[in-house]
Amino acid sequence: VRFANGKLRRPDSLRFTVYRNRDRAHPRKRHRRILVSETERLCYVGHNFGSEVMKCNSLCRYFVGVLDKNSGQMEVYNAEIFNMQPLLSGGRCWESQLLGCFVLLIDALFPWRGARTVPSLVHAERDSGRGEHGESRCCNVCFCLVQMDLCIEAFGTSKQKRALSSRRMNAVGNDVVNTAVTKAAANVIDAKGVTALMQDMAQDDVQNISAFLPPCHEDADKPEHVYKFEDILSPAEYEALRVPAAALANITAEEMAKRAEERSHCSFVLEELKFLPTDERRRDHKVRCLWFLDTLIKFSHLKVIKKKNPMGPECPHIISRKLMKNFTSLTYNDGSIQNLISASMKAKIAAYVIALALHINNFQTDLTVLQNDMKLAESRILDIAKALRLRVSKAKGVPGLENDQNHKLGTLSLPLPVQKAPEGQRKRKKMN
Repeated sequence: VRFANGKLRRPDSLRFTVYRNRDRAHPRKRHRRILVSETERLCYVGHNFGSEVMKCNSLCRYFVGVLDKNSGQMEVYNAEIFNMQPLLSGGRCWESQLLGCFVLLIDALFPWRGARTVPSLVHAERDSGRGEHGESRCCNVCFCLVQMDLCIEAFGTSKQKRALSSRRMNAVGNDVVNTAVTKAAANVIDAKGVTALMQDMAQDDVQNISAFLPPCHEDADKPEHVYKFEDILSPAEYEALRVPAAALANITAEEMAKRAEERSHCSFVLEELKFLPTDERRRDHKVRCLWFLDTLIKFSHLKVIKKKNPMGPECPHIISRKLMKNFTSLTYNDGSIQNLISASMKAKIAAYVIALALHINNFQTDLTVLQNDMKLAESRILDIAKALRLRVSKAKGVPGLENDQNHKLGTLSLPLPVQKAPEGQRKRKKMN
């Protein structure tokens, strides 16, 4: 559980009670649960259904492990997270709905010990309200709640009286809250304006996208300084590429044809190897970049990393560690933790591949060739290119490649275009 209004000072003093729905045959209602906890000051209620339910339970699975100290074995159980909110008197009258659907709920909300007259009164009100409108049942229950508070004042224990006093101190009218929220929103809109607020929201979306992109230096005076080479490959990593990339520097035409037939390199690398510079220093720099780009693309084709060195023994240790640390996410499966290349990690790899290809090709690269090498959809590679602030244009591809008449060219030029957040998921095409 987690508490909506803060952290507990003494969590060991809590008493929890779980209530299930009466309808065990209904496929949805049978899984509904209500969790009730009581402290010296307040009662807290949490549930796993309704509009205010936490979304994390539907997105993730949670487990609780119970360790047996004697045997040393742990048993794992499925778990849910409940958001516990304080039960305030005078709030929403949802108790009337719970009375007819959940068992033992009244005993938890109003924990009488031994006295059964008040719960029976509530059950009597519930039975008499069957067949009537929901408003009358709600009023009857609220009236009973007021009577219960009066009983607590007269005959309740000191603990129940403290809880009643705390509930009354925390009770706030809905009209007061709505008025305050409306007034605060109006003040913010008047102070900043609707346009500024929309820009702030767009900026938040842009920051979320930027988490998967190379660091962007918007104030750069040259294209090569927008995505710095050092942010893609550190000096130590660049130096480690000298040995494995040396084989590409002296590759012959026969070896290149053989590797193209065996598809040991991607199309982008094979095409760039045909145009290596004659200058030794520039040639060495280009083959190091091509070797790392080829390794990134091959790494993106993997799904679950099970080996310690997935790219083979020829890959330097510092490069393998970089791939595992920056381009994989941890997942728990079959009792062990594994490295997974998720869809977001694949998009991150594509962003770094495009940035490196820009450095290789004088800040203009064929996006369609990279798209085919990475096995991505065209819309996906274009979204990543636009997030990188590239200008996309149509161009004729290299003869012999797939779709050589309709290629997309990405160019990095200054000033950078204004970054826009994606407009949401595209509509799916109807399948006949």
